[in-house]
Amino acid sequence: MLVRDAMSTVVLTIGPTHTLRQAAALMSARRVGAAVVLDPDGTGIGILTERDVLNAVGLGQNPDTEPTHAHTTTDVVFAAPSWTLEEAARAMAHGGFRHLIVLDRGEPIGIVSVRDIIRCWAPVRQQQMTLSH
Repeated sequence: MLVRDAMSTVVLTIGPTHTLRQAAALMSARRVGAAVVLDPDGTGIGILTERDVLNAVGLGQNPDTEPTHAHTTTDVVFAAPSWTLEEAARAMAHGGFRHLIVLDRGEPIGIVSVRDIIRCWAPVRQQQMTLSH
């Protein structure tokens, strides 16, 4: 199975000057664990995850004034829609993260998460277990 088959095409994009509270509210409303941060004048494409927001709040930073760009990961590993789920899982495990932005021709077209991969693999594994018994 390929990344294009598992990825979420609901891509929340925000700007670098959104506050952490604004980002968290948008992520919550869309029921996503990450947002693509587009900064055309700066670092380009980055990602802000629920873990980034949690860490900032845990450090006592004010989510009403703290800008997303201060917490955005900019050295992002991107996935291609043609990657296998194994390639995506390997990249996640190697980098220690749970989301990959999927790019096609330099544009974000989706996000694939560990949860997406598990959702695709779990039925296959269950079916294999049923067939072997």
